[in-house]
Amino acid sequence: MPIVSSSYKPSLFFRNGHLATIYNGLFRKVSGIDQVRERINLSDGDLLDLDWSHAQNATQNLVILLHGLEGDAQRPYITGSAKLFNANGFDACSVNYRGCSGEPNSKYRSYHSGATEDLKEVLDHIITTKNYGNIYLKGFSLGGNLALKYLGEGNLIPKEVKAAVAISVPCSLQSSCEKLLTFENILYAKRFKRHLIAKLRQKQKMFPQLISNTDIKAIKTLKDFDDIYTSRAHGFKDALDYYTQCSCLQFLPSIQVPSLIINATDDSFLGSKCYPYAAAEENHNIHLEIPRYGGHVGFWGQNGTTYTEARAVEFFNAH
Repeated sequence: MPIVSSSYKPSLFFRNGHLATIYNGLFRKVSGIDQVRERINLSDGDLLDLDWSHAQNATQNLVILLHGLEGDAQRPYITGSAKLFNANGFDACSVNYRGCSGEPNSKYRSYHSGATEDLKEVLDHIITTKNYGNIYLKGFSLGGNLALKYLGEGNLIPKEVKAAVAISVPCSLQSSCEKLLTFENILYAKRFKRHLIAKLRQKQKMFPQLISNTDIKAIKTLKDFDDIYTSRAHGFKDALDYYTQCSCLQFLPSIQVPSLIINATDDSFLGSKCYPYAAAEENHNIHLEIPRYGGHVGFWGQNGTTYTEARAVEFFNAH
């Protein structure tokens, strides 16, 4: 489908990609949403926590929200989305990936950009225990890649799944990693690495035979983390193999439900391969919107609602 024209025009302050990214990540506040936690047991014996919030009236519409790297279901970009969806007649199920809900998960493995097996289990659980006729997926960054990979990698997509929206998607994980390793992103990369290593030290206490102090000391960059932990814990040869197998870019041509991708040109986390023009032109189900501004999961908007939150409601209501 042709590239979607974007109407996003933020105030002058938020026309700086870094300011948009930092504001939404560190300073945005969302109030007035009540979440109820549900813990589900996964088929491998691990656990996953889902945080539910509900529309005022009973509804057949559900949105599943998928957070980004080292996020959780209480991040403002998740709660802000859930709040707006609730106000527009959608229940919201905000997924906390393994180890992201405030306590370590029980396995050595955790989550990663391509762990669609966990998303499938969440969907199976919801479809067999709840009563929703229309289910929508909305993912941010890593979660956007996860949603799009799931839709295009050959899974039997439940008939209840109607559409998806993916925000600030690293469609090529290698291209995104290369950007994150540049000087421009050094502060973001250090922050991510600090959180990831803190969790890895928890894993080391639980599984001392699988990770050594030498291994942890060798992690200087995010790619090192993926070489030393992500790839080994999840069955990949190395970081490059992980990036190659799990990037959603290769799966976009096969997506058969309407899917909106919104990636800003001033997103410092995204390399050139993260803007899938060809896929959007060749697959009528892919709607690609590339605003000039927005940063990474930024997209500031009026009245406490971001541009992409309003766009997602609009897109889902149309499908």
